Amino acid sequence: MSNTTILWFRRDLRLDDNPALLAALADGARVIPVYIHAPNEEMPWMAGAASRWWLHGSLLALDQALHQRGSQLWIARGDSLGELRRIAALTGATQVRWNRLYDPVTCERDTQIKQALRDDGLHCASHNAALLFEPWEIRNGSGQPYRVFTAFWRACVKQLQQLQPQPAPAALPPLHNLPTSLSVADLELLPRIAWDQGLRETWTPGEISALQQATAFLNTQLNDYGVQRDFPAISGTSRLSAPLHFGEISPRRLLAMLRERSVDPLTDPWMRELGWREFGYHLLYHFPHTTTEPLDTRFAAFPWRSDRAAELLAAWQRGHTGIPLVDAGMRELWHTGWMHNRVRMIVASLLTKNLLLPWQAGAQWFWDTLVDADLACNTAGWQWTAGCGADAAPYFRVFNPVLQGQRFDPDGNYIRRWCPELARLPKAYLHQPWTAPASILTAAGIRLGSDYPAPIVDLAASRQQALAAWERIKITPK
Repeated sequence: MSNTTILWFRRDLRLDDNPALLAALADGARVIPVYIHAPNEEMPWMAGAASRWWLHGSLLALDQALHQRGSQLWIARGDSLGELRRIAALTGATQVRWNRLYDPVTCERDTQIKQALRDDGLHCASHNAALLFEPWEIRNGSGQPYRVFTAFWRACVKQLQQLQPQPAPAALPPLHNLPTSLSVADLELLPRIAWDQGLRETWTPGEISALQQATAFLNTQLNDYGVQRDFPAISGTSRLSAPLHFGEISPRRLLAMLRERSVDPLTDPWMRELGWREFGYHLLYHFPHTTTEPLDTRFAAFPWRSDRAAELLAAWQRGHTGIPLVDAGMRELWHTGWMHNRVRMIVASLLTKNLLLPWQAGAQWFWDTLVDADLACNTAGWQWTAGCGADAAPYFRVFNPVLQGQRFDPDGNYIRRWCPELARLPKAYLHQPWTAPASILTAAGIRLGSDYPAPIVDLAASRQQALAAWERIKITPK
């Protein structure tokens, strides 16, 4: 047992292109795959309910994949350092390897764990499994982190050719006489009240499903992605955000699959989405305070509303704003744990600009309800829409959900699916039912304020209030 390595799984729940696993095997080591459930160590960003649901399925899939190759997943719960020490003592392990995380809290924890284990005499090494490039590898000409996406991605593209994924091993060293570990069920990741039917109907977590999903998208939808991605009623996006977050598929593998299709990484719209994900991690690493504070410091003094804040936030969360496209998106989120990306921007714009509620409140709600809740992407996305982040949308860009709906859900199929009480309303009024004559509403079986809410905000007036709030802060230094 002198050459035994603990392989510490976290959000790298795959065997394909797993650098820590491949490095351990290259050492000729007996590899003990370990997952330690320690949610308190991620506070205040403990995984939300939807993410825990996904994690349950992903861990089951990983354990099955390991068994198929002659190994198994050892599951523990508690203090990560203490559990690693305990497992090392029980198995005689001399090495611990893992793939890096980049959230500020886990970065600090992992640094402390690495030093403590080295002090114990163990060899420790960490690897990059989650990103195309480490956040510290891409710098501008002055050696500073980028704050504009286009320049950042151009610098990345110059180095993409060197990246190659590595296949999963066909077999793993057998494990014998290991002490009994916990089961995935013991972690109690699933909800006690069965609200997750929509998630079960929508998703299949795990590495095999992620690869199948990526292959299907690239084979049948990639060429039309630039146009279809904006229409929430059709399946025009890859829906790979959760598999990427949990590490069920690597960005290097996706890059290789794109190379097979001869796409231009600088201009291809879907490849650029991978670039935006990289940019989010770049920002999180270099500006860790942005999980709760605006990158643009002027917004620290933004005059968010104080009256009716709880009431308006609750209406937004439940999909009861009276603005059909917004309500459809929020209900899709609650039912499936996911929301179409364009609709994410629209609901975020309504919250932060029309309702004048802080972006942090929206980011927290997404964190608990999204299966793909990712601290880097969630933070970057909310700050972009709120106008206070890097390369952010100009503050005066306020998404009009009526016009957006008419343009990107022209037949109303998305709204009719998620707001069925509006299904009989003619298309001319579907995106703004408050403008429909009483006779039309009656014929559709709708009483505004009863069957469907009246709008909680006047879109035009609230836009002017948002712009006035911006005028009050924009002259202060960044």
